[in-house]
Amino acid sequence: MNIEGKEHKSYFFRLGLIFKNKKRVIGMTNNLEWVEQAWIKVNKKINRTSKKIGANFPHACVNGDYQLEAPHWWTAGFWPGLLWLLYRNNKDESYKEIAEKCEEKLDNVITDYYKLDHDMGFIWTLTSVAGFKITGNEDSKRRALLVANLLMGRFNTSGNYIRAWNPWYEGEDNSGWAIIDCLMNLSLLFWATEVTGDPRFSHVAKRHGETVLAHFIQEDGAVHHIIRFDPESGERIEAIGGQGYAPESAWSRGAGWAIYGMSLLYKNTKEEKYLQAAKKVAHFFIANLPDDYVPYWDFRIPEGVTKYRDSSAGAIAACGLLLIAKQVPTSEAKIYETTGINILKSLYENYGDWDNPSQDGLILSGTSHFPEGKNLDVPLIYGDYYFVEGLAILKGNSELFW
Repeated sequence: MNIEGKEHKSYFFRLGLIFKNKKRVIGMTNNLEWVEQAWIKVNKKINRTSKKIGANFPHACVNGDYQLEAPHWWTAGFWPGLLWLLYRNNKDESYKEIAEKCEEKLDNVITDYYKLDHDMGFIWTLTSVAGFKITGNEDSKRRALLVANLLMGRFNTSGNYIRAWNPWYEGEDNSGWAIIDCLMNLSLLFWATEVTGDPRFSHVAKRHGETVLAHFIQEDGAVHHIIRFDPESGERIEAIGGQGYAPESAWSRGAGWAIYGMSLLYKNTKEEKYLQAAKKVAHFFIANLPDDYVPYWDFRIPEGVTKYRDSSAGAIAACGLLLIAKQVPTSEAKIYETTGINILKSLYENYGDWDNPSQDGLILSGTSHFPEGKNLDVPLIYGDYYFVEGLAILKGNSELFW
């Protein structure tokens, strides 16, 4: 949905007022010395935790220790991806070695097959694609292309969506489920088209993106987590709350996925509808941020429900906002760029844990899954990853792994 004319000006005026009030807390500044300070502290801490975690797959911190998940878990790419971000700048061979060992461990997930789902994009974009972009490793390229084909095979041609999870328990049928997170998996398909010249991959990515436009983004810019379709006819059946408070609420990490995912769709297609969607969700996100720029886990939490922050939602959205800023006219870019910077700066200054030897995570106060009571107010590996990716962007690393 394009925002034009008086409505466009009015919306930006309201955002300007909100932004003006918030800047008293963080402050607009072109001085990014804090980015270098943060980068040094990140490297220092990862130098320690990499020796502890090694070639494994952390997810969430429990009592300061990153708990490890099996290689097929959706977050498996974020730790090696974070190491690739740092290696690209500091050329620490130990980081490269760990990242490559993580990638090799994932081969068993590919051949096992049964545990593969839509999150193949998250996992192999941040391992194989990242490794190939940095080192040119042909084995990494081969792995990523194989997985891109498997991801493309999950596309439902009746509903024009990439199916989300496999059944969680015997007898469950979630074959009609699609989720907002999957926007980030589409980059693997665009990359596959880029390196092979075969447009089939990008055709699937664009058709899934069109389905998200039609069914996931609410009128005010809030985002549904899950949409259930009839897997035979493709008809939309319902929205499901998922990790948000309710089906019609406003899960903040879902908004982050949409901001970043839609801006990446625009980057890959140059189709204006995706940029307008990214901006629409961004406007909602910015307008609902608290004074310190780090969102609560849902923007529509009723009274009596704990308002945990979700630092991971802030980090994801910040990266997306910085990408939007690069793709809009200079006259529009400031609101996106400055908000993205202020989110990252607040995460660094108010939520970072830099010198505590008893804490593995970089960024505190992530909320993984409030409705299930899982990993509340703890560091999350994807929050750490996107924080470091945001720093890398501010340091001038223009090439994304996505």
